[in-house]
Order: sequence, then C-alpha cells, then structure tokens
Amino acid sequence: MQMPITYLFVPGNRPERFDKALAAGADAIVLDLEDAVSPADKARARDAIADWFALHAEQAQRIVVRINDAQSPWFADDLALLKSTAISQVMLPKTEWQAQIDQVRGAVDRRARVLPLIETARGVCKVDEIAAADGVLRLVFGTLDYGVDLALSGDDAGLIYPASRIAIASRCAELASPVAGVTPAIDDEARIRADLAFARAFGFGAKLCIHPKQVAVIHAALRPTPEERAWAERVLAVAASSDGAAQVDGKMIDRPVVLRAEAILARCAAGTAD
Repeated sequence: MQMPITYLFVPGNRPERFDKALAAGADAIVLDLEDAVSPADKARARDAIADWFALHAEQAQRIVVRINDAQSPWFADDLALLKSTAISQVMLPKTEWQAQIDQVRGAVDRRARVLPLIETARGVCKVDEIAAADGVLRLVFGTLDYGVDLALSGDDAGLIYPASRIAIASRCAELASPVAGVTPAIDDEARIRADLAFARAFGFGAKLCIHPKQVAVIHAALRPTPEERAWAERVLAVAASSDGAAQVDGKMIDRPVVLRAEAILARCAAGTAD
C-alpha cells in the first residue's frame, strides 16, 4: 500500500467539513479531537466522528483520528470512542514514552496503528524507543509544539537536531519516512515549499496540512520533474546495457544511483512520493 504524503486536518466538531476534506485530494484526513476542539465541545466532536465514520468505514485506510494526549482529562473518553468504532489509525499527541503507545493499543485492541506525534524534548529523547514500539505506523514531527516546549526563536536551525533524530529513528525501526509538521501560512506557497524542502533534506516524505489549498502544493512539489524522470530513465537504460562501470552525465553509476533512479520512476508511476 502506498503511504500517504498529505495528511489534512479537520476539526472534529465540524462534521459538515468531513466529506469535503475526504474529497479534497489529500491522501489521508485527520479528524482532530485535540487542538481544534474546545474542552466544552470534545464530547460532541466524538459523537460526530463516530456517526460519520459508521457511514464511511470503507475509507478507513484514509482516516486518522488525533486524540488528546495521554496526560489530558479527555484521553480515556477518546480511547472509548476508538474502541466502539472500527477506527484503527490513531495520531497520539505529545508522545514521550512507549508505554503511552501500549496504553492506546491495550485499550482499543492490537489492531490499532499509531502515529506518534513527537513534539517535546522528552519525545525526542525517547524517539528510538517510540519508533520501535509495536503498532507504530510512522512518526510525525509536531514542529510548532516542539518550538513552544523549548522556547525556540523561530529560526529553522532549531529543528535540525530533532528532525535528524526522528528521521534516523524511523529508518532504524524500518518505518515509513516521517511526516513533517504544519505550515501555518495557508496561502504562502513559497513558504509551504520551503518548509517541505527543509523536511525533505532530512528524509521526511510526508507533511501535515491545515487547509485543502496546501494539498496540491505539496503533491506538486514532491512529484518528480520531467528532468528527473529523464535522468532516471537514462540511468536505468545505461545500467541495464552495461556489464561494468558506466557513466551518465559524466558521473559514475553505482548501486545507490540506480536505486535512486528506480525510486524516482516508482514515484512517477504512483503519482506521489514517499
């Protein structure tokens, strides 16, 4: 199964937007019970999600629910929602220990697939343990909350260390490439592309979206260019016809180059990137 590269958030208390989000072109939607929903509206949001999901269970692979964090007063009720439905993909905010993931899967059942949000210093410190936990689907970097937790200045340099740790932990645990955080600037295409390019430099292969406008921008940015496709085709053609050392554009072709070319053409075939 092709892993999503766009995850579009939708407030859990706005059920009139759920269908629109599903049709907006995102690979997956995230029905949000956390930041987007006030404490007074949490119960209504859970009911709305349960009712809507019952009519859209065939889309389960595209539906994620972000519950409230394990230290919050709403955590137990969120787990009860998951247990009472067939919802299996769970985004867990402020994940800091493997035990929190085990708690989610133990309360729901072992079918749950968890996307831990790494958004605190403790989460980064324990990221290897978190990535290796049973039931983890892929890691997600909550850049905004991480910035708040460490009182960062806003310079992207402050994200270099945690982004590297998250990407390396993902690879060591043989997870899909991690998911980059949101870009608050909805209409700033240049900012969205810059944030994505920054994340891609560390090996991130997906991104959170807060508005449907961002989805197409991310898909376009991750789609191989005609020049990349032509290069990949040349590399594979030369590699297939050569019994020894070969060159393309004056550069030697070795196994990593061939693997990169194969990955580019696979992205072209899928119309997405991972």
